[in-house]
Amino acid sequence: MDLLHSWGVELAVHLQTTYSRYEGLFSLASTVADLHTTFFCFFPIWFHLRRDTGLRLIWVAVLGDWLNLVLKWVLFGERPYWWQFPITCETGPGSPSGHAMGAAGVWYVMVTALLTIATEKRCPPLLYKFLQAGLWMLMGLVELVVCMSRVYMAAHFPHQVVAGVITGVLVAEVVSKVKWIYSASMKKYFYTTLFLTSFAVGFYVILKALGVDLLWTLEKAQKWCVRAEWVHLDSTPFASLLRNMGTLFGLGLGLHSPLYTETKKRSISFKTGCIIVSLFLLQMLDGWTFSSENLMIFYFLSFGKSAVALLIPTTLVPWALGWICKGKREDKNL
Repeated sequence: MDLLHSWGVELAVHLQTTYSRYEGLFSLASTVADLHTTFFCFFPIWFHLRRDTGLRLIWVAVLGDWLNLVLKWVLFGERPYWWQFPITCETGPGSPSGHAMGAAGVWYVMVTALLTIATEKRCPPLLYKFLQAGLWMLMGLVELVVCMSRVYMAAHFPHQVVAGVITGVLVAEVVSKVKWIYSASMKKYFYTTLFLTSFAVGFYVILKALGVDLLWTLEKAQKWCVRAEWVHLDSTPFASLLRNMGTLFGLGLGLHSPLYTETKKRSISFKTGCIIVSLFLLQMLDGWTFSSENLMIFYFLSFGKSAVALLIPTTLVPWALGWICKGKREDKNL
């Protein structure tokens, strides 16, 4: 491992030296590759254009990030903490890379969805092959930039981003074969959220009782990051866990709310309106931050914010726009 880490540091230094002019691109890639982009941008778009793809995005993202957390606790991956940026002073172990894993899973879902649409539209064979090659090449390019950005930012070693990409694709492939996620009851959402949370917390408690400190990286981050304020509580393992659980629970609440209305048969203008309004409201919600002085309140609000982020595009916006359109139609009839 020392040899692997040494080679990784040399590659990071090479990237920092050779590609320093692309620092802005790498920073943007790391930001966009975060699952936050999936929850606040990709999901509202896909949910209203193709509901099943939107649901698959959330399940792949949540289950993938949960598995990433467990694997990090098992593998105890080091991070090159001695050279970091504000967005990469993360507090969890480094293997496998969460950004590379999340981006791989999410892009795999989107690429396969686009290819499925092309098949349904009876795309000519030759054009389909060009589309297929182009989309997979695009995904490969995106993953390459994301992986380079994580190494360039010294947030991960090369082997960690490679492991993340492979694991992310495997998770997406496995979840994509599961059919019950498209018709899961509220009870299933509740019990799945409870099980995933209990398993992670129980795993942490058991290992801590055995003398294994799973938060060892928090001390390292505080020690090696250039500035203490770069170490954010929302990058800790439990903050990530509760955000994801809030997202999954919020999806279940949205789909089974009395206000939920199916938008599949709605006009394209209505769907477009839902997407635009949802994205606008989610950006406003994203600006809502809260103090981390009280851990329990911070975790509770993180869970709640994530749940609301899924309620907005699934239920609240379609219901509100549907109610407005219905009122206008009644006015015209009068």
